[in-house]
Amino acid sequence: MESTETPAHDAVDAITDQWAAVRPDLDTVPMAVFGRIYRLAAAMRGRVDKAYAPYGMALGEFDVLATLRRSGEPYTLSPRELTATLMITTGGMTGRLDKLEKAGLLSRSPDPHDRRGLRVTLSERGRELVDQAVGAGLARQRDALESALTPEEAEQLAGLLRKLLATTAG
Repeated sequence: MESTETPAHDAVDAITDQWAAVRPDLDTVPMAVFGRIYRLAAAMRGRVDKAYAPYGMALGEFDVLATLRRSGEPYTLSPRELTATLMITTGGMTGRLDKLEKAGLLSRSPDPHDRRGLRVTLSERGRELVDQAVGAGLARQRDALESALTPEEAEQLAGLLRKLLATTAG
């Protein structure tokens, strides 16, 4: 079901209206844009987490498995490569790897090219699980898009966000 009507007023509008009342000199369009992006990200994080729950993982664990899967065969990366891709601390990565290794979804082994390094490899079970989970997560995301936007609007939004991200991401 597709609805392209814009809601008349939302919580972000209420915030920008309050600012307009006390500081009419402020341009609150940036606040409206990023406030909605933050709220949308939080709402979708919850929906996607629910999609991954039947597979025994949350978004953080999915991200590790998905990063290994996307890397292509042999589905192996160093912890440092994973940490850089996922933008988390090494301590956070270690905890995720411990949990996923204990569940049999990946393994860690010595790096044959660096005696001090490790390699993290997605197991067959991990590959099968992440392949199922990615479909479930995408279905939740697709449902959200299709409930509010036409396919053309979704493409346009993706392009606009890409443009914005390119100028703001470090």
